[in-house]
Amino acid sequence: MSMMIYLSGSAARSAGTRSADSDKRVEARSAFIPHRKRLIQHAVGCSAMVHSPPMIARTLAYSALWLMVALSALAPAAAVAADGLHLVLTPSQKPTDLLATGEEFAKVLTKLTDIPVRVTVASDYAAVIEALRNRTADLAFVHPVGYVLASREAKAMIVVRNLWHGKSSFTSRIYVRKESGLKSLEELRGRAMAFIDPASSSGYTYPMVLLIQRGLVKNRDPKTFFREVVFAGSHDAGMRALLNGHVDALASFDMAREQYLKDPAERERIVYIAESPEIPEAGIAARAGLDPAIFAKVREALLQIRAPVYAGLLLRLYEIDGFAPADDRDYDPVRAAVELLGVRPR
Repeated sequence: MSMMIYLSGSAARSAGTRSADSDKRVEARSAFIPHRKRLIQHAVGCSAMVHSPPMIARTLAYSALWLMVALSALAPAAAVAADGLHLVLTPSQKPTDLLATGEEFAKVLTKLTDIPVRVTVASDYAAVIEALRNRTADLAFVHPVGYVLASREAKAMIVVRNLWHGKSSFTSRIYVRKESGLKSLEELRGRAMAFIDPASSSGYTYPMVLLIQRGLVKNRDPKTFFREVVFAGSHDAGMRALLNGHVDALASFDMAREQYLKDPAERERIVYIAESPEIPEAGIAARAGLDPAIFAKVREALLQIRAPVYAGLLLRLYEIDGFAPADDRDYDPVRAAVELLGVRPR
């Protein structure tokens, strides 16, 4: 399965650019320090000079103004890059198709915010978190566990929550082929199991919690129960692997069968034997340090992207209906699952 690895080249270029920019800022600051000292000395000296009260007030005011301008040269870099915002997509489907739709989505967001938005597809779920952590991404589509990890590791903040099939939550299911005759989780002992990604909510974290709570998986290691464990990388690839007999079972979200198997005959061949509790939908997260005004503008724009105007675009993107307001506290149950499983970014 092919994945677009955006970090391999672009991250290196971004890192080089940041390094060069940092060197320039250091040189500028070093050259400026003596000048800043003179300004400060000038401000102090002016206060000691004998003038009439109005003259003293004006002199101090001008000195303070120049001092503020001078010190502003040492302020941190702008909260948004000159080329606008960078939105990273989670690779839950074929990357080439996702990128094309993502670019269309970026154009809509650009139009609504009047801020240029460019888009890339991450190589895997962990790369999304890393992009938010190292600030090569300003915004990212995240799944629930991905958001919890990004919040913990990168101080990311949720912007909006997905509306999906009219809901703001979903479940994880463990699927098998109907012809296999498998009816329960216990019957999967010694079988081949496909998960999606170690950081996937429905494709790893929640099904693993279910298996641990049933006493089937020991020491958080799925190989204590399954003969073989593979990570498909995307939900559609996992569903195909199950359908084609490469694995005996698959962990994925509750609508994966309907979303990826359009042929009714194929869909009939897949059933599920276990289901998790409800999982809150995630959506789009922003990196730490994003300008609050830009954060608010992006959130306002995203809440406008919904059916019927954008129904086709949202369907092709992640088969969602739109976005709803979100709060970090919504994900406390996901945090509990993450802690139980001991999930860490790779």
